[in-house]
Order: sequence, then structure tokens, then C-alpha cells
Amino acid sequence: MHDGNLAGQRYFLVGIGGSGMMPLAMILAGRGAIVAGSDRSLDQGRVPAKFDALRAMGIALHPQDGSGIASPEQIVVASAAVEATVADIIAAERLGCPRLTRAALNARLFNASRLPIGVAGTSGKSTVTGMIATILHTAGHDPTVMNGAVMKDFASPDRPFASALVGAGDAYVSEVDESDGSIALYAPRIAVLNNVSLDHKSLEELNRLFGEFIGKAAQAIVNVDNADAATLALALPRDRVTSVAIDRDADLRAGDIAEEPFAAAFTLRGQRVRLSVPGRHNVANALAAIGATLAVGLSLEQAIAGVERFTGLRRRFDLVGEAAGVAVIDDFGHNPDKIAATLDTLHAFPGRLLVLFQPHGYGPLKVMRRELVAMFADRLAPGDQLVLPDPVYQGGTVSREVTSADIVRDIAQAGADARHIPDREAAAAHLVAAARAGDRIVVMGARDDTLPLLAAKMVEMLAANPR
Repeated sequence: MHDGNLAGQRYFLVGIGGSGMMPLAMILAGRGAIVAGSDRSLDQGRVPAKFDALRAMGIALHPQDGSGIASPEQIVVASAAVEATVADIIAAERLGCPRLTRAALNARLFNASRLPIGVAGTSGKSTVTGMIATILHTAGHDPTVMNGAVMKDFASPDRPFASALVGAGDAYVSEVDESDGSIALYAPRIAVLNNVSLDHKSLEELNRLFGEFIGKAAQAIVNVDNADAATLALALPRDRVTSVAIDRDADLRAGDIAEEPFAAAFTLRGQRVRLSVPGRHNVANALAAIGATLAVGLSLEQAIAGVERFTGLRRRFDLVGEAAGVAVIDDFGHNPDKIAATLDTLHAFPGRLLVLFQPHGYGPLKVMRRELVAMFADRLAPGDQLVLPDPVYQGGTVSREVTSADIVRDIAQAGADARHIPDREAAAAHLVAAARAGDRIVVMGARDDTLPLLAAKMVEMLAANPR
């Protein structure tokens, strides 16, 4: 399914502004398809810049009222989360439009490419995907890349939402999601497995999904610091695995790690590597990306030169600004592992942490309650403050069994400084008022494009009221 095959095909994406949908829209449009879409956020007037960027690519945007679906030739794409009661889905049913999930469409493009490179694992997928993109691009391989986050290396004033690249090279690099089981649709030539940890499914089910995924690949790059991932790698022939690690012996092992507030350095096979992103978890991510690009045929020198140019992803430990001696960081952390990695990275350096964590839904709070509470109780240092507003809610039916107030009560009982301030603006104002020079404010949460705007507003508030 190379460029020619998509020319003239008509696609309608329901929820086109979503983090997984938008890059697909870019890839389809870039390959000559006729793309249109709708989004609830567009109808609500949220994040207008994102929709302007889509229009600039020649993508027609419609209200989510069914009016954009006018022909049975349109292939209607929606994520699994879109309810059957949405007007666009009703219109698609009525006209008999072919239907695809977002993952099925991405898998179709991925499997049809000459060099499919899939990145899986509970944490770090988007970062490793972005690192591979920068390495391949720097080496002149012109990859196509599907990422769930904006890659800062490819963003520019006229392309602020660079979560995809449309290249003429063989590689199709994509992060692959296990949360809905769609990982089973992908057939990678090169597979990366970062780690296996509890997020959406049981460990038993995750191990089965990840094991089958790396089993399909000619070369699997596996982070063997993670016990479950290491066990899965043992099931494969040794010559089909590249192991990577920090704490264990591996084919690619980082030594002499030196951390800085916004960078990290390490030694690999006698060469010094300096990343422009911080934290030990990013050293592990870099090893995985290097392993994948060595499997493509790049030299170690090319891989290192590329990964050193990687400046990060938007919303992944993203320094939004500094004012009155306080740094404001925007982060996608939303499950215990991701949040812990960010807090550990920050605690490697002095200064209190003032954390605003907006849960990404009531369902996840219920599933992760125990792990989330234990992680915060363990990772918050004396003097740190945690504030939880109510979870993000974007419409639809939802059961509110476990709330932000429940989580805060549990964390406070464990002895940490946590409070529930239901309104997000009030929660932000509370932390700004509490901040002193040397503190770091961290805004955390997922599935909400307005969080970066909140972080930027907090920088402005700090600047307006010097400590």
C-alpha cells in the first residue's frame, strides 16, 4: 500500500483530533488519500490550532452531526472508544460505509510497508518511536512515522503538530498499543519491547500479547532489565534478539550514566553518548532505539549521532518555561510507572516538587487505585505537594466509583501531602501561590490537549507574581 494505492481513496476519521487519529490523518493525506473528519473538541471550540493545522493539509472538517458522511465510498475510521450512538456512526451504518478501527487502519499501512518497525511496551513507546524517527531521518532514510505524541525535532511554526512523518523511504515506524489488544494485528520486521507492566490488562494477558508480537519479528530488541520482557525474549532464537539493559548484562548495555536536570550521558561500547532528554528511563529508551536502527543496518556511529539530536516529545518531561526561579514541566504521566519515572528524574536534583495530577478518567482510577496510591506515597519527598483535580471528563456515560477525593484520602493516610481541589484552575492557582524559588511544578495527565495550555498559564502566573 505505497503512495499510489492510497491516491483518491476517501477516508472519514471520527475523532480526527485524537492523539492516535491525527498522525494517521497526516499519513493518509500525505499519501494522496482524500481525508475528512469530525471531532467533539472541534464542536466545543477546544484547541483550535490543532484543527487549523489539519485544514492546512487540505483536510475537510465537519461538525460531529453525521453531515460529513455522505457517500458509501467513504471508509469510516473511529477508535474503539467511539459510541454507536454518535451521529457520524449512525450515518455510516445507514449508508453502509466500510468501517475500520484506528488500529486496524494503522496496522494495514504498517504491514503493507517494506520495512515495518513496531515499538511496544507499557511505557516509553512514543519516546522510542521518536528517537528511531530522528536517527533514521538524520541518516537520510526518510521514514514514515506514526507517533502518538508531537516530535519536537520535526515540529515547526508552520507544522506545530508533528506527530507523524510521511517519508519516501522503506521504513514505517509505529508505536503499537496493547491496551485494546490491537497489537495482534501488526506484523513487524523489527520489533521493540520496552517493558511489561500493569496498565490496562492483566500481566498474563500482556505477556501473551507482547510475546506473540516479538515472535513475528526477524529481529526483536528487548529491554531485559524488565523481568517479564527478559522472560519473553528467552522464548526466541538467540540470533533474533538484541538485548538492551542498564543493570544487567546485554548486547547493548549503558555504563557510567551521568544525569543532568535536562540531559543524560552514558557509555556504550566504548563511545560516550549524550542525550538531550533526562532520566535513566530515557537511557533505556535510547538503547532500544539504537538497537532497532542497528537492525535496519545503520552503524553504531550513525545511531549515536542521530539519538544525540533527539530533543524530546511534547508533553514528555517538557520544560514549558521558568519564572520567579520556578520551572514548570508538562508531562504525560498517567500510570504508576510513568509518573514514578518522572518523579525519580526530578528527585535526582534538589528542589521541592509541586505536582498537579489530573487523572485521565474514572475507570483508570478504579483499576490503578492501589498502585497509584502506593507509588505516590513512596515517591513524594518531604516538602513535596500533590494536588488532584477531578478526572478529565469529555462526555459519554461513566461510572464514578473511585474519585480523586478517594485517591487523595488514601495518599494522605499514607503520610504524604496530598489534597483534592476539584476545579483544575483553582488547583493550578493553589500550586502557583505555594511555589518558591527552586521549586519545580509538574503538570501531569493524559487524554487532555488543554493541559499544556494550563502549564503555560502557570508560567505566566508565576511571572506576574514574583516570589
